[in-house]
Amino acid sequence: MALPSHRRAENAPGDLFVDDGCIACDVCRQLAPETFGGADDDLAFVARQPLDASARRRALHALVSCPVAAIGAGAKVGIREAARAFPLEFLPGVLRCGYADEATFGAMAWLLRRPDGNVLVDAPRFAGPLVERIRALGGVRWLFLTHRDDVGDHARWRAAFGCERLLHTRDVGPGTGDVERQLDGDAPIPLAADLLAVPVPGHTAGSMALLAGERYLFTGDHLWGDAAGRLTASPHVCWYDWGEQARSVEKLADLPFQWVLPGHGRPWQVTPPATIRGTMRSLAAAMQRARGRARPAAPDQPLV
Repeated sequence: MALPSHRRAENAPGDLFVDDGCIACDVCRQLAPETFGGADDDLAFVARQPLDASARRRALHALVSCPVAAIGAGAKVGIREAARAFPLEFLPGVLRCGYADEATFGAMAWLLRRPDGNVLVDAPRFAGPLVERIRALGGVRWLFLTHRDDVGDHARWRAAFGCERLLHTRDVGPGTGDVERQLDGDAPIPLAADLLAVPVPGHTAGSMALLAGERYLFTGDHLWGDAAGRLTASPHVCWYDWGEQARSVEKLADLPFQWVLPGHGRPWQVTPPATIRGTMRSLAAAMQRARGRARPAAPDQPLV
């Protein structure tokens, strides 16, 4: 629970506030950018109090989703409804799960709705209201784990839905040795007619992206959009090999997709779609020019 006595000095006066437990995960700014301020990697604060019911509802979605409960509200009206709102539709058939987990440093998990069985991309915090809503939406057939950092409560989701968990063998560790399907190699792996697992080593040795229906590319922590609308990646959060990550980005140039949907960072839309090949190759070239090499990390180290 956020503590009023620890509210950050930057908060605008009023009911909502962020306390000093914030970890700068950026979840609140993604869900309610009109309320929460700060740059992508800054500690958050309430830049302006919600001006209407819609803005307050989005701010309460952020409150519910904060992985460290650093957002507080004096008035509790609307919090229960916000807790039951997730997952929220972001694009047709693609829903944000909210309920970010501290164990994943606040990564966003996604629910992909499909007639042949829904896919949960990475593991959100295991919370009763979210479990109930996902069950009402048809449950989970597959839990696609993009990499070792964002597995979170994967075992509890498996127990709740009997879903098949997928993780690349290079990212399997002590807490994930029992996943049902361990993918291997560096070639794309068809999972279904509309699903393609794409190994993208770099951020971790076993990082994978998931291409859904030639529209959506779920990227985990491989690459993401920033608040300025640019597609990017960073050597400062690369735990395996930066040069390998650049090569993995270039490999994506030949895939058809319209959206990048990351775990950390902002969703990014390809505009216009015909530019995707050039965009990916330009980004890969810029990454190759960037100096520095990622430091190695322990198998279960979260994104920091």
